[in-house]
Parts: sequence; structure tokens; C-alpha cells
Amino acid sequence: MSREIPFLKRPDQAVFRDHLETKVAHWIREWDGKEQLLAGIIGVPLSKPSISISSASTTPAAIRTAFKSFTTYSLEYDVDLQDMAVRDLGDIQMHVTDIAECHRRIEESMNAIYRAQPSIVPILLGGDHSISCPSIKAFSRRYPGKKVGIIHFDAHHDVRNFEDGGVTNGTPFRGILESGVVDGRNIAQIGIRGFMNAKPYHDYVKSHGVHVFSSRDVRRMGIDPVIDQALAHAGDGTEAIYVSFDVDVIDQAYAPGCPAIGTGGLHPWDALDALHRLGALPQVKGIDFVCIDPAVDVRNVTSRLAVQFMLSFLAGMANRNG
Repeated sequence: MSREIPFLKRPDQAVFRDHLETKVAHWIREWDGKEQLLAGIIGVPLSKPSISISSASTTPAAIRTAFKSFTTYSLEYDVDLQDMAVRDLGDIQMHVTDIAECHRRIEESMNAIYRAQPSIVPILLGGDHSISCPSIKAFSRRYPGKKVGIIHFDAHHDVRNFEDGGVTNGTPFRGILESGVVDGRNIAQIGIRGFMNAKPYHDYVKSHGVHVFSSRDVRRMGIDPVIDQALAHAGDGTEAIYVSFDVDVIDQAYAPGCPAIGTGGLHPWDALDALHRLGALPQVKGIDFVCIDPAVDVRNVTSRLAVQFMLSFLAGMANRNG
């Protein structure tokens, strides 16, 4: 019937389309379960472990919605991503109430993804930061008998004790260190900032050999020297590197949609440059973006920022394969 009525289109056809440009929303299609992928989007809609009120479980959907605002071409990097085999694998289904079961499902799902797609670079969209511990456990199991390293962008150490709150978004790196999954000397934390961490937690990471670069270090040294040093530590004797990116590492002026906002964070340009550089390195085999709360965001600016971070990382990957 609608074909007989001028200008009447289905809802999915009514949005303006320019036939000369490709939007990210049209490029990153649903995975068919067979195509061998370079990278894959995996949503992890979990926010129940957050120690602050958070709607981070809605972030994967918010980020996917923001895909329609970006094209696949970057004049800055002189790259068009539309021919890269990057697909959307969907969301890992969370249990309604059982946090331990949610983490078990994340680990089990990632193990299965690595078996099905041995060379895939997963791009996990959290969710709160608690998702990183089971994700990194699966990532480590991907390389049996070998070591992996981590580059962790965050305002916080995320090594809170388990006695006061159990497993939360504040404990993923304590879980990683205490389980022995990754050696502390192969972990570099970037963007940790003042008045957001307790001294016992700083002492804890230092006692485990974790290398800490504060937000002030980045401001004074520049992002490139910091990444140089982080790679030297995370890549020392390791087979692969996992990047965990908590968006609250960015100054609150640019990322208002985070549960733990604060002044003195990284500038988006530092993150964009760092992620593009990390994406270009073959040893970087996985990444997650966590801790956005779309319910408190302003015009989806933080979700959109996460898309730009993801695309900059993928632009680096395009160079890796070129």
C-alpha cells in the first residue's frame, strides 16, 4: 500500500541517506555466525555490580544508536573502514540478579568466541568495569602457557577490597592480580588521578609491580612517552596485550555521562591518539570500553565519544593490516 502513496517510506527508510557516504550503522552489520572477522562488537549490558547508581547496562544500545552519526571515513588518518570485516556479535545475556552468574557467562561466551574466531579482536562495550575481570580471564586462556599484558586507562586503580562490598566495578584489577591471571609488572595504568583513590590501594598496586601513570604525568610528559613506557611494561615477555578503557579517565568536561566524573582527567585528544596507536600494534588483541551511564549523559555526548574512540582504534587496525 505504501508504494502507492508518494514519499511514504518505512521507518527504516525515512532517514536521510546520502548514497556517497557510508555510516558506521550501515557498515557494522549483524554477524552471520560464519564470516571470519577481523574485529567484533560484543555488548555486555551489566551494571548491577556498580557501587554507584548507574545505567551502564544501557550503554551498548546507546553506543549502537550513536553509530548512525559517524561515517567510516577519516580524513585525518586517510582511511575508510567500510571494507574491514567488523561485525556486531550482539549482547551477552545477563542474569537478572546473580552477579557471579553474569561474570561466568561473560567468561564462557568469550571462550566460545575465541574458539569460533581464533584471530578476532573483540571490542567489548560495557557495562560497568566489573566485566573486565572475566573478559581478561578468557583472554588469558586464549594463550595457554603464555603471558598477557594489560594497558588500563582509568581515573581509579579498581583494586578495592572484597570484604566491604564483594565483587564490584571497583574490584576487577584486584580480581585479576589475586587470581594470578596477569603479572602485575605487565600491567600499566594510565590516567589515575588525585583524590579519587585511597592510599592503601595505591600501595597495593605498587606492591604488585603495577606501573602507574597519573593524569598529571600525561599532561606533563605527553601521551606518546607514556604509551612508550606502558607498552614496554605490558609487552615485556607477553604474547598479547589487552586494553581496558574506563571512560571516566576523560575529564568531566568532555565525558559528563560517567558515574564517577571529575576534573583533571585526560583530554579526548590524548585518548584518540593513544587508541589509534594501540590499534595499529599487532600485539594488541582485545579492548573494552566501560563505565558510561547514558541516563545522566548530555545529548549522548559520552556515548558518541566512545564511538570516536572505537573508530580511532579501528583506524589503527586498518594500518596494521595495510
